[in-house]
Amino acid sequence: MAISSTGLGSGLDVTSIISQLSALEKQPLKALQSKATTLQTQLSTVGIIQSQVSTLSTAAAKLGSVLSWKGTTATSSNTAAVAATAGTGAAAASYSIEVSKLAKAQSLALPTAVGSPALPASTDQLGYGTLTIQVGSNAAVNINIADGEGTLAQIAAKINAVSGLGVAASVISDGSGKVNLMLRATNTGTDGAFTVTATEGTGGTISVPSILSRLSYATGNFAMAQNQAPQNAEATINGVAVTSSKNTLTNVVDGLSLTLSQVTTTAVDVTVGKDTAGMTKNIQDFISAYNALNQTLNDATAYDAATKTAGPLQGDSVANGLQRALRSLVGATSATGSTFTRLADVGISAKLGGDLELNSTRLTSAFSDVANLQLLFTNFGGSDATNGFGLRVKDFANGLLAAAGTVSNKTSAVKKAIDLNSAEQTKVNTRATNLEARLKAQYSALDTKMAGLTALNSYVAQQVTTWNRSTS
Repeated sequence: MAISSTGLGSGLDVTSIISQLSALEKQPLKALQSKATTLQTQLSTVGIIQSQVSTLSTAAAKLGSVLSWKGTTATSSNTAAVAATAGTGAAAASYSIEVSKLAKAQSLALPTAVGSPALPASTDQLGYGTLTIQVGSNAAVNINIADGEGTLAQIAAKINAVSGLGVAASVISDGSGKVNLMLRATNTGTDGAFTVTATEGTGGTISVPSILSRLSYATGNFAMAQNQAPQNAEATINGVAVTSSKNTLTNVVDGLSLTLSQVTTTAVDVTVGKDTAGMTKNIQDFISAYNALNQTLNDATAYDAATKTAGPLQGDSVANGLQRALRSLVGATSATGSTFTRLADVGISAKLGGDLELNSTRLTSAFSDVANLQLLFTNFGGSDATNGFGLRVKDFANGLLAAAGTVSNKTSAVKKAIDLNSAEQTKVNTRATNLEARLKAQYSALDTKMAGLTALNSYVAQQVTTWNRSTS
């Protein structure tokens, strides 16, 4: 195989020449690569703007929803006795609550009073047969206790294995090796009261007669002791007597949930009012979302004269137009029919740089007329001029994010520019590669030609030398 090296025939540094010519051909790459970096930064910035517009839309939608202004809150003068929670539909009002009884769950256990049968040991078989448990008006449930499965622990396990029974069983040790069975209703009040009927089995193998009847608690056989009787909660609300099987009253006052924890000696005052704290938070969330977007637009369109650095969207008509539109939107007046016509009327105003700030004093004053405050944000008039500010900002933001919206179009435009830039870089690299291949071919041909001429020159010189010798 022939071995060749470009430049040997001509004596030229062909590799260096080709490298430099190829580098010259690639000169446009520097500008294209710099532009690509700028475009990627723009795309990232537009992505941030898109996300922040979405957040603004969500915050504005909440302000534009009538439900956001219907919130109420409840306060109690004694939360240890009566805790109150206001929900949808709760009307602003005051209630005086007195609790005379708390709801309690029925509880049974084997009796330990003097004269009662001794408690069994943990390994003792109490008996076998059938336990029938009935809770309230529910259908009775039969629990079979097989011969040899009559320890209190085994019986408790069988009771607890019945899903939805309404009774829970547990075994308690007295510390001396004896155990007791506790049966407790899982629901408080008389509705959760239960009875236990024991039917003894016959023909078993245990050495003593079955005494499963020790677990009976029904008419005619109250063998177990009732440690706690079932009891309903009893209270008065503004003098009206109420009763409940549970200590949480949810259907007594519309929209108000009351949790009773203590019997009271003095009345507990519960006050239901507008949830101004929740409304304030919704307004603050809107301001935060708006300011985040405004700051991004400020930074993206700014020019730092000290560092001579421009923001990624400096001079961009879309970003500048969006910023102007936002500021115009929140600074406009609205014919909603509310006594408030501008955001500034309720304490939301723009400061230097475009950020919004909240005047708490003015907002607190506006809360004295929640109906008109709500109207300023929620009114649906069918046009920008008559819609509330919540709806106006939400519609504006959603329009930006729509398939043909300003932000979506800007995203598409930047992505298209990135694709075109990438294609141009590919073209430059292809041209440089083709030039390099063409130059290598040309210089290789030159080397071959020069090598032939050099050989011919050597041959002629040799012949001349020989001729000169023969004629001398």
